[in-house]
Amino acid sequence: MGAAVDLRTYVRDIPDFPKPGILFKDITPLLSNPEAFAASIDQFAQRFQGRGVNLIAAAEARGFIFGAPLAIRMNVGFVPIRKPGKLPFATIAAEYQLEYGVDKLEVHTDAFGPGRRVLLIDDVLATGGTMRACRELVESTGATVIASAFLIELGFLGGRARLEPCEVVSLITY
Repeated sequence: MGAAVDLRTYVRDIPDFPKPGILFKDITPLLSNPEAFAASIDQFAQRFQGRGVNLIAAAEARGFIFGAPLAIRMNVGFVPIRKPGKLPFATIAAEYQLEYGVDKLEVHTDAFGPGRRVLLIDDVLATGGTMRACRELVESTGATVIASAFLIELGFLGGRARLEPCEVVSLITY
């Protein structure tokens, strides 16, 4: 079922959002269509089945949309990577650059560890800053990031280069 669905047809262009000159790729039509949403999860699962993934991790909030169902589909654990102050246990953090400033992500200190093979996932790869911070968090625990996966890649923003040498998989590229 999953491979036959053209996911691109479920992504809507919204001009001038969130500011003039930006063409926003809106994934809500895909999320609201059960066949298209399931197809996206199936396509991710097909790409990573048999690769020894132990955990799937994603940064809040949109990464959770794909990470949690993919973890269930692949029968592996899910690790939420959160904004500061959202996790109840001891955490480690990584800072990353935003267009205007710096942000931070945290994960529990016991979320990963040596020998774990982690797939990182998010909705969109733009400049790569968020995913690079996620990778740094995972690798700081001794775990291995096997790939970074995205529903959409905005290739013209060069985010893939910031994630090297990590494998990058995108279901749709603009």
